[in-house]
Amino acid sequence: MMRSVSKVVRRAVSLLVFVGLVGVVGAQQMPLVELAAGMYRIEAEVAHTPQTRQIGLMHRQAMAEQRGMVFVFERDAQHCMWMRNTYIPLSVAFLDAEGRILNIEDMAPQTEDSHCAVAPARFALEMNQGWFAKRGMAPGMTIRGIERLPAAEH
Repeated sequence: MMRSVSKVVRRAVSLLVFVGLVGVVGAQQMPLVELAAGMYRIEAEVAHTPQTRQIGLMHRQAMAEQRGMVFVFERDAQHCMWMRNTYIPLSVAFLDAEGRILNIEDMAPQTEDSHCAVAPARFALEMNQGWFAKRGMAPGMTIRGIERLPAAEH
């Protein structure tokens, strides 16, 4: 009897360790980069791998006012974003390769509506909803610091 209990305990501990390791590997730390919009500083998490681009800001409950996430795509295209499993209302600015804002879209939490770039974009910058509007940011303006972003991984 004692051996079987010990075996069960060892298996349970092994399973917990495995699950913990999978969680650590799955919770990939995203690099941070400083960007600027006009006189405003942005601390942006960088989603430049397939996994980080897919997860984005899902499951977050809040985000600091100056924080955001910049998505780095492999090529210029009319990329689209959605809000599946995303709890924070966001605004997304689609940017060309030089960091010029192509368009800005507001996105409602937990929806699967597509919000797309109006022209080929290389980046998408997500901020709390209304962030761009409150600061007078509009299409044609430039987000500075794009040159410091890592290349997209595939």
